[in-house]
Amino acid sequence: MGVRIRSVGHYVPEKVLTNFDLEKIVDTTDEWIRTRTGIRERRIAAPEQATSDLAEGAARNALERAGLAPEDLDLILVATATPDHLFPATACLVQAKLGIRGRACYDMEAACPGFVYGLLQARGLLEVMPDWRYALVIGAETISRIIDWSDRNTCVLFGDGAGAAVLEKTDGDAFLSAVLGGDGFLGDLLIQEAGGSRLPASEETVRRKQHVVKMVGREVFKHAVVAMQKASLQALEKAGLTPDEITWVVPHQANLRIIEATRERLGVPPEKVYVNLDRYGNTSAASIPIALSEMDARGLLKPGDRVLMVAFGAGFTWGACL
Repeated sequence: MGVRIRSVGHYVPEKVLTNFDLEKIVDTTDEWIRTRTGIRERRIAAPEQATSDLAEGAARNALERAGLAPEDLDLILVATATPDHLFPATACLVQAKLGIRGRACYDMEAACPGFVYGLLQARGLLEVMPDWRYALVIGAETISRIIDWSDRNTCVLFGDGAGAAVLEKTDGDAFLSAVLGGDGFLGDLLIQEAGGSRLPASEETVRRKQHVVKMVGREVFKHAVVAMQKASLQALEKAGLTPDEITWVVPHQANLRIIEATRERLGVPPEKVYVNLDRYGNTSAASIPIALSEMDARGLLKPGDRVLMVAFGAGFTWGACL
């Protein structure tokens, strides 16, 4: 008995925010953003849209591609750092939007590697629950809601979106290996300081702009490259494979320089690395499933392909799954 990804899907908001649009908001230029990040545009959720709305769109897309109905699901897991509310879980809201009751549903927060973490959690639950067959794993974010639009170092990086995967219990296991890790000692390098139990919302926290993303970019870059390379090599070693035997690397879409540095350290040619960062920016937990969904829609994923997913994010957390 094993588990495989039966289908993938995604949803992104209609509004496109280009680098030229950002030139009118903050002291930056299209050239400055492109050369430092590789991003040209990103999607921004409409005022009436929340994370659960984007997640629902991705869920319905994945279910349609799988040929399944919401009633077929046994589990809904949403990986997000930007939930609709602290509680109830966004997964519960997605369940209601899909019109079903009684299924297991919960959120998990592992920042950008959240989808990889979620895949492995859902896989484990399918294996231990004998009467379960299908799990829906969604990575969804509305990071635009926690951005300081006066900070040119962070506001140019992020976008909104959602991606989803339907996992299915099968006879053969499609998961070859996985690596997960973290380092909480470095958590203050990428953080949303206020809004939780440490610093509850107040006039003071709002005035100090403590409800937005704060990041020490150079340090995050350095740790991201090292961790993504190490996790990738460990996953390959566990599977008894070399980088040459990978069909695709699907990295977290954070920054083109991080992706290129990781690729070079692995010795993988550019044509084996899928990149859509230029169109979406950093969508955190949504970035890998959005990429997989686009690849599937374009016919880039074939039976027998070996696909390595790898991500790094706030926490710090990191993960690779082959």
